[in-house]
Amino acid sequence: MDDRTMVALRESEVQLRFLSELDGALQTARDAPTAMRAAAELLARQLDASRCAYADLDADNDRFVIRDDYTAPGVASSAGVYSLDLFGSRAAADMRAGRTLVVRDVSRELLPADGRDMFLSIGIAAIICCPLLKDGRLVAMMAVHQDGARDWHDHEIRLVAAVVARCWAHVQRIGAEARLSESEARYRTLFEAVDVGFCVVEMRFDADGRPVDYRFEEVNPAFQRQTGLADAVGHWASELVPGLEQHWYDMYGAVVRTGEPVRFENGSAQMARWFDVHAFRTGPAGRRRVAILFNDISARKAAEDRLRELNETLERQVAARTDELRRFHDIVEATVSPICAFDHDFRLIAFNKAHNDEFRRVNGFETRLGDRFPDLFIPEQRDIIRGFMARALAGETFTVTETFGRVEFGQPCWEIRYTPLRDDAGRIIGAFHLADDISARLNAEAELMSAQEALRQSQKMEAMGSLTGGVAHDFNNLLTPIVGSLDLLQRKGVGGEREQRLIAGAIQSAERAKTLVQRLLAFARRQPLQPRPVNVGTLVTEMADLVSSTSGPQTRVAIDVADDLPAAIADQNQLEMAILNLSVNARDAMPDGGRLNIAARAVDLAKGHRSGLKPGRYVHLSVADTGQGMDAETLQRAIEPFFSTKGIGKGTGLGLSMVHGLAAQLGGALAIDSRPGLGTNVELWLPATDQDAPDPVRADEPEERAGVGRALVVDDEEIVRASTADMLVELGYQVIEAGSAEEALRLVDGGLTPDLLVTDHLMPGMNGTELARELLRRLPGTRTLIVSGYAAVEGVAPDLPRLVKPFRQTDLAARLADPVGS
Repeated sequence: MDDRTMVALRESEVQLRFLSELDGALQTARDAPTAMRAAAELLARQLDASRCAYADLDADNDRFVIRDDYTAPGVASSAGVYSLDLFGSRAAADMRAGRTLVVRDVSRELLPADGRDMFLSIGIAAIICCPLLKDGRLVAMMAVHQDGARDWHDHEIRLVAAVVARCWAHVQRIGAEARLSESEARYRTLFEAVDVGFCVVEMRFDADGRPVDYRFEEVNPAFQRQTGLADAVGHWASELVPGLEQHWYDMYGAVVRTGEPVRFENGSAQMARWFDVHAFRTGPAGRRRVAILFNDISARKAAEDRLRELNETLERQVAARTDELRRFHDIVEATVSPICAFDHDFRLIAFNKAHNDEFRRVNGFETRLGDRFPDLFIPEQRDIIRGFMARALAGETFTVTETFGRVEFGQPCWEIRYTPLRDDAGRIIGAFHLADDISARLNAEAELMSAQEALRQSQKMEAMGSLTGGVAHDFNNLLTPIVGSLDLLQRKGVGGEREQRLIAGAIQSAERAKTLVQRLLAFARRQPLQPRPVNVGTLVTEMADLVSSTSGPQTRVAIDVADDLPAAIADQNQLEMAILNLSVNARDAMPDGGRLNIAARAVDLAKGHRSGLKPGRYVHLSVADTGQGMDAETLQRAIEPFFSTKGIGKGTGLGLSMVHGLAAQLGGALAIDSRPGLGTNVELWLPATDQDAPDPVRADEPEERAGVGRALVVDDEEIVRASTADMLVELGYQVIEAGSAEEALRLVDGGLTPDLLVTDHLMPGMNGTELARELLRRLPGTRTLIVSGYAAVEGVAPDLPRLVKPFRQTDLAARLADPVGS
């Protein structure tokens, strides 16, 4: 290996260690200013620079504020308010175009008219400045200053760009897995609390396809109270109710076969109980599941019975005499249901107190005897009421459900029973109007049906997440030998220039596959997260330039961040990627240009909020566009992995699913509101925190370890094990392989004393963590490294060093060289 290669390798290792240290500092920062301050200090010290500053711009795209910076001893701070145009046309043009500004000697490269004096006035003789654009507008900058002329090297410029990219990305990451559990808990609470009886049954059919029984899969307490069937879950109906009539099985079986819901009333005067039964098919296709709602309408039936009794009494007593109508008034006065009677001229001839009270509540005034009943309603309701009254006066008995009342007083939904009023001779002399406010019942039924659908959707997404996580794990195992082998071929320079181009292309494709797997793990909520307090406002502001440059010149990006925004518990890097994904989706939805608005504010959520989150303080982040929007069917599938409307080759369909998984994993929530032609608004809620970030601690430079000694490699996948072994041989180790933890321990019992253990975590029998613990018990001081296809694996102790598949030899070498990983 020649000197140039050695120098490049050393520079690469130094940069990797520095970026690893930077990532650690960013992850421990509890808000964006602290993270940026830590990054500025690390970067300035790494480059031995005089100062490192970061700034954000006002909406006028000129005025910017350096709120804080890191300075070397004896160097004054540059904090203050400045005008970008005063720094000259070159600096202003580079920043607004999203180009990195590099000046090695301000005095020689810049003219007085081009900002030279402005740079020198604040002690800048050389500078590297990286901009951040959002929607084509410059919103933030981060710069490294030198108080003397300096010949910036390419690797230093790349390092600054890498640090800035990490900082911008780190200031935007959110989520938590609690959304699903909180959503389920909310709907489960509703399921348990409503007075409407509810159950889900699984139908059983005989060989001829005839429904013969059903088993209870879910019931709520109201169901048990109303039916008297305790501990019904898991039992067949024929066991709980022997002799149940076949028509029940036929009715629910028809719902399964046709998908058509049914609704009917069931009960008897003997049992004094009546139910309004609503049955509909539920669950995925192929399942024979029926959801059944039992609403106790005994009170309504009793009111109808009372009305029928009143009708019978009035038909005997009312012969068009006023004194007898007054007697009717006395009879119905105590009835709690609103009741009135009217004649052929639609004039009120009697009503009870409940009728007047309800009429005043929903219309703002009382009724009087002799009033023409339809004329008391607003014009658009009069013809409807008149039509109902005419039907009753024609001799029809019927029930209708309608919404009546003035908007300013509320418009409840009424169930109205109309019955003709007859005299002793059987002639119709008027009609009754009995109304019940059923708004609360209908709302409860709607919420329960919505809860069931949301629960089914959450179970579907959970199942897809489990499947996706497993596939990603296996794919990581497949990628590990591919990446490792290609890396080995590239480093050895196998073949000529053409072969090396092919190898480089294959490595690039493997890296894209690795990124795809990471997105799958994000959707499955198995990605590695380091939740820390993050200043979402600063993160969004500093990403403005990046979003703008990504969105293109036809898209106008607007940032709206509330003052005094609290920090949010999030993983900054993942949050930045989430916002970038949402911004790209918004751009693609506006092919002819439009407006993209990113807003952040603090919200206090109460119980029952539409996000399904538990009550508390949250940071609400929204990304809204004025694009094409989505119809209801597309919106329902928007977060499914691999679902995309962009066409073949134009998207993986993992952007929204990744953001959804991130939000759930961080304990927040995601919601999407979209209408065709009206655009899309994606909302994220992140838990807010008042915690302060600890001061970053600068770690000592890790001592480089030479790759010598014996390495024991354990993996049940032979091809993965062989690839890892080859990398370790290249690093100077003598390698012994084992296909299981048990085989590895037998080798140790036989006298093997490895200096290093590199083991897969998920293996049949004893896993990698258990093997590492046992080996450390037998041979204290042995270095260990746990390797896994999952980015985060339950059961791997935090004190054991880890490496995620797939990895290159440089990744393995860097992990082994890290003293924390020793």
